[in-house]
Amino acid sequence: MINVDTHTGASFSLMNRISRVIWQFVYLLLFKYSPRPLHGWRRFVLRCFGAKVGVGVHVYPKVIIWAPWNIVLEDYCGIGNGAIIYSQGKIQIGKKTVISQGVQLCTGTHDYTKKGFPLITKPINIGADVWVASDVFIHPGVSIGNGAVIGARSVVYKDMPAWMVCSGHPCKPIKERILA
Repeated sequence: MINVDTHTGASFSLMNRISRVIWQFVYLLLFKYSPRPLHGWRRFVLRCFGAKVGVGVHVYPKVIIWAPWNIVLEDYCGIGNGAIIYSQGKIQIGKKTVISQGVQLCTGTHDYTKKGFPLITKPINIGADVWVASDVFIHPGVSIGNGAVIGARSVVYKDMPAWMVCSGHPCKPIKERILA
């Protein structure tokens, strides 16, 4: 549906635009105000719009999703209320990963060096067993390694390594994550 070239910009087809309008109506009528426990219903709605959704996924009703067809949610991951999944490009969230409330995953930016500020999209990949704490902002093109923890209110500009606790603005690895 989307023609993406991360070097020269991105454009959205008429079909993509129509799909987003339809998604917005469905989101408002069938997703946003669905009761909190109806995770299965929201998984069904997302799959109807092309999202790849594993088993046991919990997406809460107040999550804002720009384009479901650009997301992959692996088994048992969860996305908390108020998260913004700005999926102009692909977003993959690994198995048993928690995306807390207020997190923003943003795959789109603009080339400020060119007239008209053309859109650039870059994918976001978040590994398995990751916890992205509340109000974190993750920039386009970032990958977060398996088992990482991203501290609350961090701003993630660069890839974060596996099994590390990372935090700050800009986000940096702080210490190894050791499971008890």
